[in-house]
Amino acid sequence: MKSKITNFIMNLMVILIILILAFLGLIVYNELTQANVVSEVKDFVSNITISSGGVEDNTNQIQLLEIETNLSEQIENNTNYSSRYFYGQLDSYSKIIYQAIQNNKENMKNGKYEIDLGKQFSDILSNENGESLLGEYYQSAIEAYTYDNPDVFYIDFSKLYLNIETTTRALKKTFRVFINAGNEESYLTNEFSSEEEVKQALDEIEKIQAYFIQNKSEDIYQNIKLVHDYIIQSTEYDQTMSNPNIDNLYGALISKNCVCSGYAKAFKYLMDSLNIPCVIVSGTATDSEGKTENHAWNYVQVGEVWYAVDCTWDDPILIGPGFLSNSSKYRYFLKGAKIFNQSHLPDGQFTENGKVFTYPELDENNY
Repeated sequence: MKSKITNFIMNLMVILIILILAFLGLIVYNELTQANVVSEVKDFVSNITISSGGVEDNTNQIQLLEIETNLSEQIENNTNYSSRYFYGQLDSYSKIIYQAIQNNKENMKNGKYEIDLGKQFSDILSNENGESLLGEYYQSAIEAYTYDNPDVFYIDFSKLYLNIETTTRALKKTFRVFINAGNEESYLTNEFSSEEEVKQALDEIEKIQAYFIQNKSEDIYQNIKLVHDYIIQSTEYDQTMSNPNIDNLYGALISKNCVCSGYAKAFKYLMDSLNIPCVIVSGTATDSEGKTENHAWNYVQVGEVWYAVDCTWDDPILIGPGFLSNSSKYRYFLKGAKIFNQSHLPDGQFTENGKVFTYPELDENNY
């Protein structure tokens, strides 16, 4: 009898050991798989160069003109704004300003180029409150543009000024409107001082972008997961709030040190590259300790349905040695409103008294 009990206990212990080893093996496998994403991107980047015609792979001769043409086609087609969600919510006057910035994006890399909007707003400015109205249209255009286009991280839009030049002839007034740096030396951010620095930064980012375009699969879920995993594995959350570029794309993908807005902008940028509809969402979020603070995350579309992704909260700060379990890595990955909105509250008003934008409606359930 004792022999049977002993054998049973021994067999049970063997089974438990096997299960524990299998569990640990799965953890190690997942960790190695995630680490491979980062190392693969690093190896890929080291083997490519950026040319004016697109990205060329020195070994495979990859031609990726899609990078440059995809977004420009969308700005010309008002019915296809999967990567410019907020543009579609603008009035016609704000769209003129938005498109003028988009069409002159290349010129604006020097931080000094003046955008001439001509006399398109003379009918508005002829009204008593015309300047105030135009100011509102301008602010809405800037807000929509910055949320739709995280790749313009080198422009400090607070340094851009809307100017009105009035000419009176025979009691008739005409108004010329233009955008420039005003009295500022440049409207580039403090981290970039020249067009050369901007182009170098874009080259670095486009090399990473090229990896995801080259490795795009037919499975949308796998594409989203690949980007999500890369960002949370390669990026560290900045707790000092003192480093440069922590709230933009460059900080997330190149410096690899950013805050929540950097995570969200990097995720959208790479989703845009893969033609997966995605928006940046701002609002407040309440953590497990009951602390509520301003936050940024994303909504992404899979098929006809929208889900929430919070790369920042899927990349929690670890104190001391340790690893992230899958339950932590994907806690806020492709979640529906029923679960996600318990901790996240979106706010479509980006500035005080500004236009209230709307977000896509999340599916109730998780993916």
